[in-house]
Amino acid sequence: MTNNMSYSTILALLDNLEKLHRSLLRLAYDKTALIKSGDMEGLDQLLKDEQAHLAAITQMDEKRMAAVAEYLKDQGRSVPLHPTVANLLDAAPEVERQSLEEARDRLLHAIHDLKGQNDLNQKLTYQSLQFVNLSLDMIRPQMESVTYSKNEVTGTKKSSEERTFDSQA
Repeated sequence: MTNNMSYSTILALLDNLEKLHRSLLRLAYDKTALIKSGDMEGLDQLLKDEQAHLAAITQMDEKRMAAVAEYLKDQGRSVPLHPTVANLLDAAPEVERQSLEEARDRLLHAIHDLKGQNDLNQKLTYQSLQFVNLSLDMIRPQMESVTYSKNEVTGTKKSSEERTFDSQA
């Protein structure tokens, strides 16, 4: 009876993990829109929501590992340090294996979709940073041409470079 209960628990946990990942995927889509619009306040709030999701996923995954470990123990199998669904599939009877594989595949699909959206968001963020740096580079030469350091005005810059060179030799 314990086996059936841990099997049902594992299926429920996999289902919950998929739901959390799908919810995180919706946040990733929202993040894309916020990055494109430059809404920093909205992005800040979304990042907090994302952190809460990640914490819930971590907690749920720990429960999944514990349930898989319990299932394997009940089957008289050795329990790895980080029990996986693959370990479970090796131990599960054929009747249980199909629904576990389906649940695992749905979860993997959600994770794959999330990874793709996160990759896009990372590229968009990088492009935004490149644009900011380009804008700064366009402004910076004008600012630098107006300001001079004391060494540049007195002509002592060369001698400080020589000292640096000597100290490294």
